[in-house]
Amino acid sequence: MRGFEPAFGLMKDPVRVAGESRGFAITRLLTHWPEVVGEDLAKCTRPVKVGYGRDGFGGSLTLLTTGPMAPMIEMQKEMIRAKVNAIYGYNAISRVLLTQTAPVGFAEGQAEFTPAPKAEAQVDPAIRAEACKTAAPIHDPGLRAALEALAENILNRRKTTEGEK
Repeated sequence: MRGFEPAFGLMKDPVRVAGESRGFAITRLLTHWPEVVGEDLAKCTRPVKVGYGRDGFGGSLTLLTTGPMAPMIEMQKEMIRAKVNAIYGYNAISRVLLTQTAPVGFAEGQAEFTPAPKAEAQVDPAIRAEACKTAAPIHDPGLRAALEALAENILNRRKTTEGEK
């Protein structure tokens, strides 16, 4: 009907509806949890629900975590609250609550929102050598590495576009 559509475009509405039924007005909190709180916290926490009290002065974000990690997460609740409120754009969350689960992991059957790992692209050794030679005069190692990666991308793109002609 509409031609090719990215896979997430097909899932956007069902994810939004499921998220809103659990109190998540912004589903980005679910889908981008590692970007919101960082990789270390995302490995041991999962947002479960956002609840709003009767008084209407901010909501409560409930996080699922394992028992041994709960004291560590407890110490970082204010930082988590600040990061989540930065996503909402205002002080939507006033409290962060923790729920502990078994140390073997989270409940089965829940959707995983972690992105798939990026595949390593195989670069031709000749292209890599030419990129290293191009960036060799740069003395700063971080800048040199970035320029080498840029040169590899440009040289690899030229190779593929010339091969298509």
